[in-house]
Amino acid sequence: MSYRAPKHLSPLASACWRKTVPFLEEQKPVDKIDSFLVEMYCTQYEIYRNSYEHLKKHGEVQEIYKPVQDMTGEIIDRQFQGFKRNPMTQIYSDAIKNLTKIGSELGLSPKSRSELMELNMQTNENEDDGMGISSMKIDLTQTHDVIGTIHSLNYEDIREEYQDPATKYAF
Repeated sequence: MSYRAPKHLSPLASACWRKTVPFLEEQKPVDKIDSFLVEMYCTQYEIYRNSYEHLKKHGEVQEIYKPVQDMTGEIIDRQFQGFKRNPMTQIYSDAIKNLTKIGSELGLSPKSRSELMELNMQTNENEDDGMGISSMKIDLTQTHDVIGTIHSLNYEDIREEYQDPATKYAF
């Protein structure tokens, strides 16, 4: 995956890309198809940062005023009605949830990294069952990162043992 961010990303999202991709490459090789997830992660990071800056400036709640008009319809005063939640708090919250979910898929959280390490260890410890598919025995109840699990599988044993056209096509 390229260390250079896609041109359409903003400066903030591009900076996130430049920090995230080398980290991911250091953990395990990242496929080009994963660039979609990295892009989503970086754009969600930008939304998170922008919404946080807005909340710092305008607060979590906003005052509500009702205009008071005279007989001609001219606004002469504002009457305080109370407070309402700043809509940006929902955007901020959604961005955090999305960052957490996408980051987990990419292996960016400590928990997801440890789960990936366990998967790799489980995969290596499995004994061959005589069919050459021992490396494919993975307990998916332990992780929800199906894509990451598929990428971590080693198909070399199957490729070497089975030479029929269907297996060559599939693996």
